[in-house]
Amino acid sequence: MNEVSEAITFDDVYAQIKDNIKDTEELLKIKEAYYFALDKHKGLKRLTGEEFITHPLHVAQIVNSLNVDATTIIGALIHEVMNNGETTLSEIEDKFGSAVATIVDSITKINKLELVDDSESSAIYLRKVLVGLATDVRVLFIKLADRLHNMRTNYAINPKKQKQKAYETSAVLIPIAHRLGINSIKSELEDLCLYYTKPDVYNDILEKLSETKKELNDSLEEMLESITNILTEQGLKFKIKGRVKSVHSIYNKLANGKKWNEIYDILALRVILESVSDCYLAVGLVHAKYRPIPKRFKDYIAMPKANMYQSLHTTVFGVDGHLFEVQFRTYEMDEFAEKGMASHWSYKEHGTKKVQNIMEQKLEMFRNLIETHEEVDDDAFARDVTSDMLAEMIYVFTPKGDVMELPLGSTPIDFAYRIHSDVGDKTVGAIVNDTIVPLNYELENNDIVKIKTNPNSSPNKDWLNFVKTSQAKNKIKSYFSKQERNFMMAKGKDILEKELRKRKLAFNDVMNEENIKKILKDLKLKEVEDIYLSIGTLRYTAGFIINLTMDNKTFVEDALLEKVNKEQRHDINYKNDIVVAGVGDILVNVAKCCKPVKGDDILGFITKGQGITVHKTNCPNVLDKDDRIIPVEWNINSDALYLTDLFIETDNDRNYLSEIIASFTKRNVHIDSFKAKEYKNMYLYEITIKVKNKEEVERIIFDLEMLSFIRKVGRSR
Repeated sequence: MNEVSEAITFDDVYAQIKDNIKDTEELLKIKEAYYFALDKHKGLKRLTGEEFITHPLHVAQIVNSLNVDATTIIGALIHEVMNNGETTLSEIEDKFGSAVATIVDSITKINKLELVDDSESSAIYLRKVLVGLATDVRVLFIKLADRLHNMRTNYAINPKKQKQKAYETSAVLIPIAHRLGINSIKSELEDLCLYYTKPDVYNDILEKLSETKKELNDSLEEMLESITNILTEQGLKFKIKGRVKSVHSIYNKLANGKKWNEIYDILALRVILESVSDCYLAVGLVHAKYRPIPKRFKDYIAMPKANMYQSLHTTVFGVDGHLFEVQFRTYEMDEFAEKGMASHWSYKEHGTKKVQNIMEQKLEMFRNLIETHEEVDDDAFARDVTSDMLAEMIYVFTPKGDVMELPLGSTPIDFAYRIHSDVGDKTVGAIVNDTIVPLNYELENNDIVKIKTNPNSSPNKDWLNFVKTSQAKNKIKSYFSKQERNFMMAKGKDILEKELRKRKLAFNDVMNEENIKKILKDLKLKEVEDIYLSIGTLRYTAGFIINLTMDNKTFVEDALLEKVNKEQRHDINYKNDIVVAGVGDILVNVAKCCKPVKGDDILGFITKGQGITVHKTNCPNVLDKDDRIIPVEWNINSDALYLTDLFIETDNDRNYLSEIIASFTKRNVHIDSFKAKEYKNMYLYEITIKVKNKEEVERIIFDLEMLSFIRKVGRSR
């Protein structure tokens, strides 16, 4: 294992890339990316002593072996340029486009994360954050390739760090590789991690394998020749290869209580055929010659594994009394088994429809999450991706036999939305295995599901209490959000019409094309519907909108001051999070400059054309502006969450982001966003968190100040 990674040149990698990428313009971009990275990494060395550029070259070579697209290869070649040198995101976007820039930005953020400790909770949390940051699945391909090459050269770092990296790889990255079905990377990472975490066990297994290697290889060759003759006699076209099981695979069996002489499938053969029917024919022919072990036959073609793997497995008594595991699969299944979701970019139309169908569902799930990312916070996004990508899966069928992959615990509603949004929205009933079931019924493996729809039906809010998939949840929420928006627009238009009638003005005279353009410009709105929405949500009054069309200089802030002065204080339970001088029906905004939370001393500032904005009393932006200040107070009956910023200075010996994140996790505090900047003598982190009140913020600050590497913690003023 402690071997220097093989010498590599761009010409070597480029020759392999040309077998995968045929487009001339894409190949030129790949060359441009290499020379861009070469310039950015000039003069830098790895701990192995090699030029730094060898690392992105190896990463590009690994992802190319998965038959990915040109964007992924370009991203692999330049994935470290923002860490090394002065490269900016805008520079990458200008040269290589927004898709590559997004990938490199995500990789840069991900590479700053580390496990704080070896607890399962830390591993799960880091896995969530990592997958959440990977807004494009190709980011995960590059990250896995990046870690694979780093693990191949793990010997160059100190022994303690070797074990840390190996544990992090086992706990965080290998489960992701498994979920994505990338067996070629997963298998090698497993062996490397075992070598660094349990070197004695690894070497002991390797030694035992070496002792019997010649005997095992001789038996493998003889069995391979025998099966070749059997299948050739039947006119089948195929490829066959044999291998001795991986060290990690054998270790797992030993760890589960097996003795060395009880491990029956050290020898394995894989037969790759042209069609599914050929796979079933071939396994029958082998069983006719060699007796299978009862209960060792597995049909993963009819019922794929959770990571979409498909194959037929059997274990037979073969030559020389050895047991052989024999696998039968098509070429498409073999490609998918080795490359997982990455094989999407090279997938051919012919072949196994079920694999393609499930794979498209998986990629569609990613697209759905990315589309709704703007509507949810980062923590919810990470949670959604994790629940759908890393959950245990079941496989259910449409009445026509198409397979659908869903997380365990999914319902007919989840199934309906996986088919199409319109099907989900119009669902009124479900039949599972010819039996009518309630819509909250939890589906099981092999269920055949038929959805009953009604064109006049719509989603039910109660569905949110039991649906499992983020796709279904987001579609249901989106439907009701649109309905509420439409209601508020209609309400606003009605309020405006009533005010115009009261003033004896004609609607079409006031809301003509010229006046609408003026209102939109003055209020920085996009379309006429936004005007009605702003009235319906009480952002602006109908009178204020009408006055704008008449060049009336009475602005909304004046109207608010007048309303506040007229109102008398009285004790009621207000709906708003913040009470404005006793008035419960005025919409207020929390200032983005100082981000106050419940418990902070606050004041209201009437902003021209924007209503009331709530600031902390010591906010520099509202000092010496007494003429627009009005009293506000927190509503003690509200349990809302508030965003606030923390500015954290740390020592500059390394990036402490993962330790800081762990501190928030222990308090169950949601992180909305974070930025990290490295200066000459310190790291500065700007982290936006979501909290209940000032007391919670103070507890978090106290926790952070107890960490040895923290220099200073403060909030925005």
